[in-house]
Order: sequence, then C-alpha cells, then structure tokens
Amino acid sequence: MEYRKLPKGEEMLSVLGLGMGGIQNTPPEEIQAVVERAIDNGINFFDLCAGGKCVYEPFGKAIRGRRDKIYFQLHFGAVYKESGEYGWSRDLDAVKKTFEWELKSLGTDYVDFGFLHCVDEESDFSDLKNGGIFDFVKGLKENGIVRHMGFSSHTPKVAHKLLDEGVMDMMMFSINPAYDLECGDEYGIGTTAERAQLFRRCEAEGVGISVMKPFHGGRLLSENTSPFKKALTKNQCIRYCLDRPAVLAVVPGVRNLEDLNELLKFPESTAAQQDYSEISEFTPESAVGSCVYCNHCLPCPAGIDIGLVNKYYDLSLAGDKMAAGHYEKLAVKADACLGCGHCDRRCPFKVKQWEKMQEIARYFKEN
Repeated sequence: MEYRKLPKGEEMLSVLGLGMGGIQNTPPEEIQAVVERAIDNGINFFDLCAGGKCVYEPFGKAIRGRRDKIYFQLHFGAVYKESGEYGWSRDLDAVKKTFEWELKSLGTDYVDFGFLHCVDEESDFSDLKNGGIFDFVKGLKENGIVRHMGFSSHTPKVAHKLLDEGVMDMMMFSINPAYDLECGDEYGIGTTAERAQLFRRCEAEGVGISVMKPFHGGRLLSENTSPFKKALTKNQCIRYCLDRPAVLAVVPGVRNLEDLNELLKFPESTAAQQDYSEISEFTPESAVGSCVYCNHCLPCPAGIDIGLVNKYYDLSLAGDKMAAGHYEKLAVKADACLGCGHCDRRCPFKVKQWEKMQEIARYFKEN
C-alpha cells in the first residue's frame, strides 16, 4: 500500500481509502469484518458520511485497540433520522447532538478530520457561517477534539471561498475522468480548466484532497452507462484520481466484503493495469493540450521527469512559492530537452511537450 503525507500534519494516509456510505444494508458483523479486513490490508483512511446509524457501532468495534492507527472523516451537517437513515441539517443543535452521539458510538474522544458537509452552493457556505456551525467546528479544532478541519464540495467556485478562510487542511471533492472532461452529471460541476485550477491551488496551499465518486457512481465501469461509451476499470479510475494534484486518497464506497476484495486488487495491480491513457480517445477539445502529469510520455531520452516539471511549473504559476525551489533541486531540468519529439508522440492529451519544456526553462530562468 502506498501512503501520502498530509501537508499540514504528520499523518500518512493510505492512497486507497474506504467510504462507508453504501454499506448500511449489510449486517453489523460484516460491516465490522469489512473494516477489520481493510485495516489488515493497509487501508487506514475512512469516510463515515451517509452510511446511516447502523454503521457507527460496528465501525467502533473494528477500530477498538488500534484507534491511533487509523484516520477518519466526520461530516458536520450530516445527521441521522430516528429510523437511522442519513439526512442533512444546518441546525447547530442538531449538528451538536449528532456529533456527541457519533463520538459515543465510535468509542473515541477525537476526530481526525472534521468536515463541513456538502458545501455546494454559496447559500450553504452562508448558512454554515451564520448558523454557527463553522465556528463550532473551528472551536473543536482549537481544542484538539477535531485534529484537522476540512469540507466536502462539488463546486469549484464555492470551494475557493472555503479555501479563502485559510483554516482548511483537507477537501473532499468529486473527481473522475467524466467530471474532469465535462462529460459528467449534476455533480461534475466546473469546466476542465476550473477544476484543474482548484486542484493546483490545493496543492500550492498544502490542502490535501480526498476523492469521492471516483467511478462516477459506477457508470464508468460499464460501456452501457459510461458517457464515453467505453468501460474503464476500477484500477484505471483510481490511478487517474491519484495523479491529480493534491490528491492524497481515493475513498470509493463498498457494500460488503466482496466489494472490498475487489478494491484490494489495486495495490497489487501493475502499471499496465492502471494505465488510463485510452481516455485520450474521448478527450474534449477543452482539455487538449493540457498536461495532467500522467507521465505516459516517459521514458524521456534526456531523463526529464516531464510530469513533475510541468507540475512545478503549474504550481509556481498558481502562487506556490516553494515550487521553484523544488524545480531547482531536480537533477534533470526542462533545459535538458533534446527536442526529439518522443514525448509528443506518446502524450494522450496531445501536449507539445518539447515546446512546453522550452517555455518552462525560460520561465524558471527568468523567475
């Protein structure tokens, strides 16, 4: 299992996480077994939103004795009806009551990531601020009950407003090839450029991203439902998400042990099995010419890590003051480009990388 460090913390998160939102119809014993098997196989990052009341107690039993080895996200604004079904609320008292119940059911006295839940509209952000939920979570962080503050959203414009607050360590966002290439549904909000800009800003400012909806609700896994009329595999979708800037973990949902066992094939899968370059066949015009750091252009005859060079360039343009320093530490920089065209022929997004290397070399020389 690969692990990535939270920029504003010491936590090392497994790149493959687990979402508990679809497991509510599974017997408690199997829910506990799913979590235990996940942990035994290196997964240490979980999202507890939308699973229903029935998930919390078996999850708490599964993490007993190894609470300090796992990390999870709780969502402030996700509440549960008396029947146990998931709902959401902007009422501060309801949010406080739910949080107290969650801690008790889980058998813990702290939360790793406290998320403002489902902030998709500007009115959602206003409600959280005016209703006191924002300050409540911020206060919990100041008191150490919430270790890191974050939010979940589907909307780049609103996400930027939350990032402007300067207190976020983590963002949960919907990412998959369909959404990023403007072929998604109502949750795939934002143009290709707007979404890419948001991801780059997160990386530049040290805000990690956990990914929801990596399979487009399962649609990408079947040619009958894929907007591309061609199926992708789970391995391809997960790798695609992990190659986006700032992404620390992908948290697909599971319904049972069978679903988990399917996901656990990813860490052992080969680079060929994770190769998603075929999406270039249905890349829209708006995404052509943009480097997505996938490194399908490698190996470079000059030894340039082309994706990383592009990434530091984009981050520097986005305002990351450390990006230039990281670039300077590279053993082989953009100016080593031979102009052979090898990368251009291999790039699935039709980037003219040899021209880009000249542009990047000039930029860092002048700045």
